[in-house]
Amino acid sequence: MLTPKGKLYGDLTVACLNEEKFMIFGSGAAQEMHRRWFEKFLPKKDVIYKNRSDDFHGIAISGPNSRKLLSKICRDDVSDKAFKFRDTRETFVGGVPAILNRISFSGELGYEIYVAPQFQLKLFEEIELHGKEFSLKLYGARALMALRLEKNWGAWTLDFRPDFTAAESGLDTFINWDKDFIGKDSAQKDESKNKLVPLIIETNDIDVTYNEAVLKGDKSIGYITSGGFAHFVNKSVAFSYIDQNEIKSDKGIQVEINGDFFNCSIIKEPLYDPSGQKMRS
Repeated sequence: MLTPKGKLYGDLTVACLNEEKFMIFGSGAAQEMHRRWFEKFLPKKDVIYKNRSDDFHGIAISGPNSRKLLSKICRDDVSDKAFKFRDTRETFVGGVPAILNRISFSGELGYEIYVAPQFQLKLFEEIELHGKEFSLKLYGARALMALRLEKNWGAWTLDFRPDFTAAESGLDTFINWDKDFIGKDSAQKDESKNKLVPLIIETNDIDVTYNEAVLKGDKSIGYITSGGFAHFVNKSVAFSYIDQNEIKSDKGIQVEINGDFFNCSIIKEPLYDPSGQKMRS
Protein backbone atom coordinates (compact mmCIF):
# COMPACT_ATOMS: atom_id res chain seq x y z
CA MET A 1 0.00 0.00 0.00
CA LEU A 2 1.54 3.29 -1.15
CA THR A 3 1.02 6.99 -0.62
CA PRO A 4 0.12 9.10 -3.68
CA LYS A 5 3.83 9.98 -3.86
CA GLY A 6 4.75 6.31 -4.17
CA LYS A 7 6.08 5.96 -0.62
CA LEU A 8 5.51 2.93 1.59
CA TYR A 9 2.35 2.98 3.67
CA GLY A 10 1.40 -0.65 4.22
CA ASP A 11 2.42 -4.28 3.70
CA LEU A 12 -0.68 -6.34 4.38
CA THR A 13 -1.84 -9.93 4.32
CA VAL A 14 -5.39 -10.24 2.97
CA ALA A 15 -7.47 -13.30 3.87
CA CYS A 16 -10.77 -14.12 2.19
CA LEU A 17 -13.13 -15.58 4.80
CA ASN A 18 -16.13 -15.66 2.47
CA GLU A 19 -17.36 -13.90 -0.67
CA GLU A 20 -18.06 -10.62 1.14
CA LYS A 21 -15.83 -10.81 4.20
CA PHE A 22 -12.09 -10.24 4.22
CA MET A 23 -9.63 -9.93 7.08
CA ILE A 24 -6.52 -7.80 6.67
CA PHE A 25 -3.46 -8.39 8.85
CA GLY A 26 -0.85 -5.66 9.19
CA SER A 27 1.70 -4.22 11.58
CA GLY A 28 0.10 -3.08 14.83
CA ALA A 29 2.57 -0.21 14.98
CA ALA A 30 1.25 1.09 11.64
CA GLN A 31 -2.48 0.71 12.25
CA GLU A 32 -3.15 4.45 12.56
CA MET A 33 -1.44 4.98 9.20
CA HIS A 34 -3.64 2.28 7.73
CA ARG A 35 -6.79 3.77 9.29
CA ARG A 36 -6.10 7.16 7.71
CA TRP A 37 -5.45 5.54 4.33
CA PHE A 38 -8.64 3.45 4.43
CA GLU A 39 -10.82 6.36 5.55
CA LYS A 40 -9.45 8.55 2.78
CA PHE A 41 -9.47 6.13 -0.14
CA LEU A 42 -11.97 3.30 0.40
CA PRO A 43 -15.28 3.57 -1.50
CA LYS A 44 -17.91 4.94 0.88
CA LYS A 45 -20.86 2.93 -0.46
CA ASP A 46 -19.58 -0.51 -1.34
CA VAL A 47 -17.01 -1.22 1.37
CA ILE A 48 -17.42 -1.27 5.13
CA TYR A 49 -14.26 -1.59 7.18
CA LYS A 50 -13.56 -1.75 10.90
CA ASN A 51 -10.37 -1.98 12.91
CA ARG A 52 -10.74 -5.24 14.84
CA SER A 53 -7.47 -5.06 16.78
CA ASP A 54 -9.31 -4.84 20.12
CA ASP A 55 -11.71 -7.63 19.17
CA PHE A 56 -9.08 -10.32 18.60
CA HIS A 57 -6.05 -11.38 20.58
CA GLY A 58 -3.40 -13.46 18.87
CA ILE A 59 -1.01 -16.25 19.78
CA ALA A 60 1.62 -17.57 17.38
CA ILE A 61 3.10 -21.06 17.47
CA SER A 62 6.23 -21.77 15.43
CA GLY A 63 8.81 -24.45 14.89
CA PRO A 64 9.17 -27.88 13.30
CA ASN A 65 6.65 -29.41 15.76
CA SER A 66 4.05 -26.66 15.49
CA ARG A 67 1.84 -28.66 13.10
CA LYS A 68 1.95 -31.69 15.37
CA LEU A 69 0.90 -29.53 18.31
CA LEU A 70 -1.82 -27.75 16.33
CA SER A 71 -3.28 -31.05 15.08
CA LYS A 72 -3.93 -32.05 18.69
CA ILE A 73 -5.98 -28.96 19.52
CA CYS A 74 -7.60 -28.00 16.19
CA ARG A 75 -10.91 -29.40 14.94
CA ASP A 76 -9.83 -29.27 11.28
CA ASP A 77 -7.24 -31.13 9.24
CA VAL A 78 -4.09 -29.00 9.34
CA SER A 79 -1.86 -31.22 7.20
CA ASP A 80 0.22 -29.44 4.57
CA LYS A 81 -2.10 -30.68 1.82
CA ALA A 82 -5.29 -29.54 3.58
CA PHE A 83 -3.94 -26.29 5.04
CA LYS A 84 -1.30 -24.75 2.83
CA PHE A 85 1.14 -21.93 3.48
CA ARG A 86 -0.79 -18.62 3.71
CA ASP A 87 -4.17 -20.36 4.06
CA THR A 88 -6.68 -18.87 6.50
CA ARG A 89 -9.86 -20.33 7.95
CA GLU A 90 -12.41 -19.91 10.68
CA THR A 91 -12.29 -22.97 12.93
CA PHE A 92 -11.96 -24.09 16.56
CA VAL A 93 -8.57 -24.29 18.25
CA GLY A 94 -8.23 -25.41 21.85
CA GLY A 95 -11.99 -25.71 22.03
CA VAL A 96 -12.63 -22.01 21.26
CA PRO A 97 -13.69 -20.26 18.01
CA ALA A 98 -10.65 -18.92 16.19
CA ILE A 99 -9.29 -17.53 12.95
CA LEU A 100 -6.31 -19.68 12.01
CA ASN A 101 -3.68 -18.23 9.71
CA ARG A 102 -0.77 -20.30 8.38
CA ILE A 103 1.95 -17.68 8.27
CA SER A 104 5.09 -17.06 10.27
CA PHE A 105 7.46 -14.19 10.98
CA SER A 106 9.91 -16.57 12.66
CA GLY A 107 11.16 -18.23 9.48
CA GLU A 108 9.91 -21.62 10.67
CA LEU A 109 6.72 -23.54 10.02
CA GLY A 110 4.19 -21.56 12.02
CA TYR A 111 0.65 -20.41 12.63
CA GLU A 112 -1.15 -17.36 13.98
CA ILE A 113 -4.31 -18.00 16.01
CA TYR A 114 -6.76 -15.14 16.63
CA VAL A 115 -9.53 -15.39 19.23
CA ALA A 116 -11.84 -13.08 21.15
CA PRO A 117 -10.15 -11.75 24.32
CA GLN A 118 -12.24 -13.91 26.66
CA PHE A 119 -10.97 -17.06 24.92
CA GLN A 120 -7.25 -16.27 24.90
CA LEU A 121 -6.47 -17.77 28.32
CA LYS A 122 -8.25 -21.02 27.42
CA LEU A 123 -6.35 -21.18 24.13
CA PHE A 124 -3.03 -20.58 25.88
CA GLU A 125 -3.74 -23.25 28.49
CA GLU A 126 -4.50 -25.82 25.78
CA ILE A 127 -1.32 -24.91 23.87
CA GLU A 128 0.72 -25.16 27.05
CA LEU A 129 -0.85 -28.48 28.08
CA HIS A 130 -0.47 -30.26 24.75
CA GLY A 131 2.88 -28.66 24.04
CA LYS A 132 4.62 -30.45 26.91
CA GLU A 133 5.35 -33.56 24.86
CA PHE A 134 7.04 -31.37 22.24
CA SER A 135 9.18 -29.49 24.81
CA LEU A 136 7.25 -26.29 24.16
CA LYS A 137 9.11 -23.06 24.97
CA LEU A 138 7.63 -19.59 25.09
CA TYR A 139 9.02 -16.81 22.92
CA GLY A 140 8.04 -13.18 22.62
CA ALA A 141 8.38 -10.09 20.48
CA ARG A 142 12.09 -9.57 21.14
CA ALA A 143 12.89 -13.13 20.10
CA LEU A 144 10.78 -12.65 16.98
CA MET A 145 12.64 -9.46 16.11
CA ALA A 146 15.92 -11.37 16.38
CA LEU A 147 14.69 -14.30 14.30
CA ARG A 148 13.59 -12.08 11.41
CA LEU A 149 17.16 -10.75 11.08
CA GLU A 150 18.29 -14.16 9.84
CA LYS A 151 15.62 -14.03 7.12
CA ASN A 152 16.47 -10.53 5.81
CA TRP A 153 13.00 -9.34 6.83
CA GLY A 154 12.49 -5.66 7.56
CA ALA A 155 10.25 -4.33 10.32
CA TRP A 156 7.55 -1.70 10.04
CA THR A 157 8.26 1.77 11.46
CA LEU A 158 11.98 0.89 11.32
CA ASP A 159 13.04 -0.45 7.91
CA PHE A 160 9.64 0.04 6.28
CA ARG A 161 8.10 3.50 6.61
CA PRO A 162 6.95 6.41 4.39
CA ASP A 163 10.51 7.73 4.11
CA PHE A 164 11.21 5.01 1.55
CA THR A 165 9.74 3.74 -1.71
CA ALA A 166 8.61 0.24 -2.62
CA ALA A 167 11.60 -0.23 -4.93
CA GLU A 168 14.07 0.94 -2.29
CA SER A 169 12.68 -1.49 0.27
CA GLY A 170 12.41 -4.43 -2.11
CA LEU A 171 8.65 -4.68 -1.52
CA ASP A 172 8.06 -3.85 -5.18
CA THR A 173 8.46 -7.61 -5.69
CA PHE A 174 4.86 -7.91 -4.49
CA ILE A 175 3.42 -5.26 -6.82
CA ASN A 176 1.29 -6.20 -9.81
CA TRP A 177 2.17 -3.40 -12.20
CA ASP A 178 -0.68 -4.33 -14.53
CA LYS A 179 -3.20 -3.07 -11.98
CA ASP A 180 -4.14 0.52 -11.22
CA PHE A 181 -3.40 1.63 -7.67
CA ILE A 182 -2.69 4.74 -5.63
CA GLY A 183 0.89 5.92 -6.08
CA LYS A 184 1.52 3.87 -9.24
CA ASP A 185 2.72 6.75 -11.41
CA SER A 186 5.15 7.99 -8.80
CA ALA A 187 6.38 4.47 -8.04
CA GLN A 188 7.08 3.79 -11.73
CA LYS A 189 9.10 7.00 -11.98
CA ASP A 190 11.22 6.15 -8.94
CA GLU A 191 14.86 6.58 -9.97
CA SER A 192 16.40 6.21 -6.52
CA LYS A 193 19.54 4.07 -6.35
CA ASN A 194 19.03 3.36 -2.65
CA LYS A 195 18.29 -0.22 -1.63
CA LEU A 196 17.64 -1.83 1.72
CA VAL A 197 20.83 -3.77 2.40
CA PRO A 198 21.35 -6.36 5.18
CA LEU A 199 24.81 -6.36 6.74
CA ILE A 200 26.87 -8.58 9.01
CA ILE A 201 28.86 -6.44 11.44
CA GLU A 202 32.15 -7.91 12.59
CA THR A 203 31.76 -7.47 16.34
CA ASN A 204 31.41 -9.87 19.22
CA ASP A 205 30.19 -7.75 22.08
CA ILE A 206 28.01 -4.92 20.78
CA ASP A 207 25.12 -4.50 18.32
CA VAL A 208 23.44 -1.59 16.60
CA THR A 209 20.14 -0.12 17.75
CA TYR A 210 19.34 2.27 14.88
CA ASN A 211 20.57 5.51 13.27
CA GLU A 212 24.25 4.54 13.47
CA ALA A 213 26.28 5.86 10.54
CA VAL A 214 27.32 3.55 7.70
CA LEU A 215 30.59 4.64 6.10
CA LYS A 216 32.81 3.74 3.19
CA GLY A 217 36.21 5.16 3.78
CA ASP A 218 35.60 8.57 5.30
CA LYS A 219 32.26 9.08 3.51
CA SER A 220 28.87 8.49 5.10
CA ILE A 221 26.76 6.38 2.71
CA GLY A 222 23.75 5.62 4.91
CA TYR A 223 22.45 4.97 8.39
CA ILE A 224 21.16 1.93 10.23
CA THR A 225 17.38 1.47 10.28
CA SER A 226 17.36 -1.59 12.57
CA GLY A 227 19.49 -4.49 13.72
CA GLY A 228 20.55 -6.75 16.53
CA PHE A 229 22.04 -10.16 17.29
CA ALA A 230 20.96 -13.18 15.25
CA HIS A 231 21.27 -15.97 17.79
CA PHE A 232 21.04 -19.06 15.57
CA VAL A 233 23.91 -18.00 13.31
CA ASN A 234 25.75 -16.02 16.02
CA LYS A 235 26.07 -12.90 13.89
CA SER A 236 25.47 -9.22 14.50
CA VAL A 237 23.09 -8.06 11.75
CA ALA A 238 21.89 -4.64 10.62
CA PHE A 239 19.84 -3.04 7.85
CA SER A 240 20.57 0.17 5.98
CA TYR A 241 19.41 1.96 2.82
CA ILE A 242 22.55 2.44 0.74
CA ASP A 243 23.13 3.90 -2.72
CA GLN A 244 23.96 0.94 -4.97
CA ASN A 245 26.68 2.97 -6.66
CA GLU A 246 28.52 3.05 -3.35
CA ILE A 247 28.59 -0.69 -2.68
CA LYS A 248 30.01 -2.42 -5.72
CA SER A 249 32.04 -4.44 -3.18
CA ASP A 250 32.13 -5.03 0.58
CA LYS A 251 35.54 -3.46 0.84
CA GLY A 252 35.74 -0.51 3.19
CA ILE A 253 32.17 -0.58 4.55
CA GLN A 254 32.01 0.14 8.28
CA VAL A 255 29.42 0.99 10.91
CA GLU A 256 30.15 3.38 13.76
CA ILE A 257 28.87 2.19 17.15
CA ASN A 258 29.59 4.35 20.20
CA GLY A 259 32.52 5.99 18.46
CA ASP A 260 34.16 2.74 17.32
CA PHE A 261 34.24 1.48 13.73
CA PHE A 262 33.37 -2.08 12.77
CA ASN A 263 33.85 -3.73 9.38
CA CYS A 264 30.77 -5.03 7.55
CA SER A 265 29.93 -7.53 4.85
CA ILE A 266 26.80 -7.56 2.71
CA ILE A 267 24.38 -10.46 3.20
CA LYS A 268 23.65 -11.91 -0.24
CA GLU A 269 20.84 -14.26 0.85
CA PRO A 270 19.07 -15.05 4.13
CA LEU A 271 21.41 -16.54 6.71
CA TYR A 272 18.83 -19.11 7.79
CA ASP A 273 16.92 -21.39 5.40
CA PRO A 274 17.44 -19.12 2.37
CA SER A 275 14.96 -21.07 0.21
CA GLY A 276 12.15 -20.70 2.78
CA GLN A 277 11.38 -24.41 2.73
CA LYS A 278 10.96 -24.69 6.50
CA MET A 279 8.00 -22.32 6.74
CA ARG A 280 6.46 -23.90 3.64
CA SER A 281 7.02 -27.49 4.76
